[in-house]
This record gives sequence, C-alpha cells and structure tokens, in this order.
Amino acid sequence: MGVAPTELKKGLKQRHLTMIAMGGVIGAGLFVGSGVVIGEAGPGAFLSYAITGIMIVLVMRMLGEMATANPCTGSFADYARAALGDWAGFSVAWLYWYFWVIVVGFEAVAGAKVIQFWIPGAPLWLLSLILMTLMTATNLFSVSSFGEFEFWFAGIKVAAIVVFLFLGTLFVLGLWPNKGMDFSNLTAHGGFFPHGVGAIFAAIVVVIFSMVGAEIATIAAAESPDPGRAIARATNSVIIRIAIFFVGSIFLLAVILPWDSSALAGSPYVAAFRQMGIPFADQIMNAVVLTAVLSCLNSGLYTASRMLFVLAARQEAPVGLMTVSERGVPRPAILTSSVIGFLCVIAAAVSPDTVFLFLLNSSGAVILFVYLLISISQIVLRRRTLPEQLIVKMWLFPALSIIVVVAILAVLVQMALNTDARTQLILSLLSWAVLIVLFVATRRLRNRATAEPVAAAGPTAQAQRVLVLANETVEGTELLDELRAIDRAGKAEYFVCVPANPIDTGQAMHQGAVYMWDATVQAAQDRLDRTLAILRSEQLAASGELGDYRPLRALAHAVESFRPDRLVICTHPVDRSAWLRYDVVDRARETYPTLPVTHVVVESAPLAV
Repeated sequence: MGVAPTELKKGLKQRHLTMIAMGGVIGAGLFVGSGVVIGEAGPGAFLSYAITGIMIVLVMRMLGEMATANPCTGSFADYARAALGDWAGFSVAWLYWYFWVIVVGFEAVAGAKVIQFWIPGAPLWLLSLILMTLMTATNLFSVSSFGEFEFWFAGIKVAAIVVFLFLGTLFVLGLWPNKGMDFSNLTAHGGFFPHGVGAIFAAIVVVIFSMVGAEIATIAAAESPDPGRAIARATNSVIIRIAIFFVGSIFLLAVILPWDSSALAGSPYVAAFRQMGIPFADQIMNAVVLTAVLSCLNSGLYTASRMLFVLAARQEAPVGLMTVSERGVPRPAILTSSVIGFLCVIAAAVSPDTVFLFLLNSSGAVILFVYLLISISQIVLRRRTLPEQLIVKMWLFPALSIIVVVAILAVLVQMALNTDARTQLILSLLSWAVLIVLFVATRRLRNRATAEPVAAAGPTAQAQRVLVLANETVEGTELLDELRAIDRAGKAEYFVCVPANPIDTGQAMHQGAVYMWDATVQAAQDRLDRTLAILRSEQLAASGELGDYRPLRALAHAVESFRPDRLVICTHPVDRSAWLRYDVVDRARETYPTLPVTHVVVESAPLAV
C-alpha cells in the first residue's frame, strides 16, 4: 500500500533554474509596453525603470533575508502567515494564484495577436486556445519538459536583449558604419523631462507590472537541494538583471529614437533596429515577442499550479489538488489553473469589453498587495529573528524596509488618482475583500466541528488489541496517558498507524512543493519510531506502520491487517485539526460501530525523547 500520492519529480536542473532566474523579469511588457512608458515619461523613462527596479530589488532582498533565516519554508505566503496571521498567508497565496491564472489567459490572447502578424485572417480565439492547449500539455507532461521549454524561451529573450545592448551601444557611441556619436535625442525634443519630473513617477504604475516575475525564481529555487542559498543567489542576481536588461536597454532606446516618435507605439525595439538598418527587424522581434509571451504563459501556469498545490497542502484548497500523476506532475492543480486561463480566453472572444476587461482589472493591483504584505512581513519577522540567523540582511533596516512599504502605498495612491488605473485598484481591492470573506467563512465552518477532549463509545471491556491513528499528535502526552490508562496491566498489544500526510505532519508549512512528500514520509517515520520507542520502554507490546496519506484509508488498511478490539484516534484541537474538519472521528465511528472509539485531543507539546 502506498503511503502518499506519487511524489513531484525533481526535474529542474541547475541550468533550468539559472535561465528561469535570468529570464523571469523579461516579458512582453518590456518589448512592447516600454514604448508607451517612453511616450508618457520622455527620454528620462529609464529613470522610471531604475526607480521601479530598486523597489523590486529591495522586495527581493527582503525575501532573501526571510528565506535564509527560515531556509525550509517553501512559499513566501508563509512569511505573511507567520508575521501577520493566517488571513495574510491565505491572502498572499490566493492573490498570487489569481494574478497568474489571469495573466495566463491574457498572455494567450497576446500571443495570438502576435501570430496574426504572420496569419492575419486566423481567428484570435482559436489561436489563443491553441497556445493555451500547447502550454498546458507541456506542463502536464513533466516538470522537466516545462524546464526545457522555459530554458530555451528564456534563452531567446536574454539573447535578444544582449544583442540589442551590444549593437545599440555600438550605434550610440559612433562605432557603427556611417554613424557618429549622438546623444541629442535625450534633450532635443522638449528636454529631458518634456512632461515634467512628475511623469517619471507617474509612469511607475505601468513599469512595475512589466517587472513582475522576479519572485518566480524564489519558487523554483525552493525546489532545489539548498533553498536558502539558492533563493539568496536568485535575489542578489536580480540587481544585475534589472540594471542591464531594463535600465540599460530603455536608456539606449531613448538615445536611438526620439521619445515622441510614432514608431514607439508599436514595438520600440523593432523601431530601433530599423533605425540601425538591421534587415528583417520586424520579423525577428515579432518572433522574440512571441517567445516572451509563451515563456510568460508557460511559467505562469507552472507558478499558479505549484501555488495551488501548496495551498491544498495547507488545508486552504481541496486536498485532491495534491494528487500528482505517475510522471510526478500535479495534474489537478495544473488543469484547475488552466481552466481559468481557458475561461479568460473565451471571455476575450465573447465579451472583450466587459467580462474580460473586468478580469484584467480585478487582478491589476493584486501583485502590489502581495509585495506590500511581503514587505510588512519582513519588518515584523526581522524583529523576531535571532542575529545569528540573519545570513542575508536587508540593507539599512528598518529605514529601507519602511521606505519600500511607503513606496508601494504611494503607487497604490497614484493608481487611485489616475482615472485609467483607478478601476483596476477598486476591483483588485474587491478581489482581496472576497478572499478575506472566504477565509472567515471557511474558518467558521471548520470551527463548527464538534469534538470532545476524551470521548469513548462502545463496550468498556479490557482491551487486548488497541489500534492508534495519529500523526503530528502521535507523541502528545495526552495520547500516551490515554494508552497507559486503557491497559494498566500492560497486557494489550498496540498498533500505531501514522498517515503520511503533509498537512498533518506539518511539512506543508516547511518544505517546497517538490520536496514535500520526501520530508513528510521522513517526519512521519521519525514520529512513529519515537512513539514506539516510548511504548516499548514501558514494556508494552507495540508495533506500527506508515499509512496512506488519507487517514480513513490508512485506518481501513490497519483495521483489516491488525484486527483491533479498540480504536484510539488522536487529533489537534478543533480550530487547527484537518481531521476534524473532514469528520474523521465521526466517520470512523460510523464505519466501525462494533469497535469502541476513543477520541483524544492533544494540546501539549510532544514529549522529548
């Protein structure tokens, strides 16, 4: 009998992680949306990218500090949970998932529009669905196929930017045929700040969304053998990537092209290559943009599915979403995330100006909420962390941390003042409010479960064969006291069954998704061994096994093989017990009406061995 679903495969190699980290911040927003930013802010637009980049770098530095201080944590939602409470962890995880599933649908539509450059008459909805299907199939096949696709997608994006930086630098420095050094476009068309200095800060509202994705590296790195070190390296390398890829390339665009050029309305990189006389610039860059779109779609689906998988392991999504295929892929989580993407595509075809627009707007400010909660969490957790645990430190704490929080709030205020962005802010706040209501409602439903501290049913005759079903509570003093009381003469035989479930062992809170089952089985086995050692040290006959990750199935198998005459089921208190939430005790009593069932609630810390 298996003790857990098939484990997630550790299919991401170091080269995959490296390229995911390098390409994570480069999306279609840079290749296409940067033209809008330059048009709004003028030649100084690269300053908007620099300021935004600094903010993103500081948020990533905060993540690096928390990850190295708590190296086993697999999701940044857990930092919010630890610092601010369960509502914050619930909010961050679901907001982040919601953001990415909407992005997946949007990128599918954007990719279809790119393909229409080559196939003008093809239906947009059909091309979008084809792209969604292809990327869903890639993720469903294996994690290594995702990593391989992302390796090459990211490689093409990085190569395109590197080529542009190299050729663009030669062009502006006058090292180009028939071209002298010329920086006049920075001041020749209304000055460096044609719309005033304020336009630089106003443009940050647009710029910040083109830089989203840096934190994906922390999720992928959490699935590496040394999460703390990998995340620290990923966060530190963001500085160089943003400085070169974003600030450097936008500066070159502002030098090569007049900020008010109509050519910027399309793809500014195509316009710049044309200005340099590069043949087939539109064909080349269109292919690069398509690659960037597919990369974002591919990684967005991966990120959303892993976040949903971890949510299920934290009792905050249906437990069935933890099930994975024989290839080690979380198919239910991928398909659930993909379905939302498909619905977005359908909405874009059927109702582009209402439903689809609503979905886009309702996720518009979500990533800012996530970054805000991450930043506040770092401030709170830093004060709780011992100095020796701070391997990576946030610079100039607490000043810079507070500045980041204020900066994110300032961007949200700017969105409220901007008539174009105000709807996004309002609807995104509504999305957050809905999640809070769901959190409160599910918490209340969970608390309605009934449980007695110690309740027995059935005959009270002397037990001979006692079956114990317990997990994280297996070492609790209340359970051990109850077992001693059941058989004071020491003549009974005990069989301890520990379901290997990440929720109940607590490993869902301490491991990245790909390592969760390994850690779960090990934690369950360690607890079982310690409990058996305690019972045997008291001259009691005790044996046991790890059970199926579903407690009732584990119980059924143990009853069939051990043939007990008494059951003891041990849980946490009602407010934090997944088993009581799913009525494990009551269902056991219904299933085995002839067996006395004792329910023990453990509130104490486990015994030290």
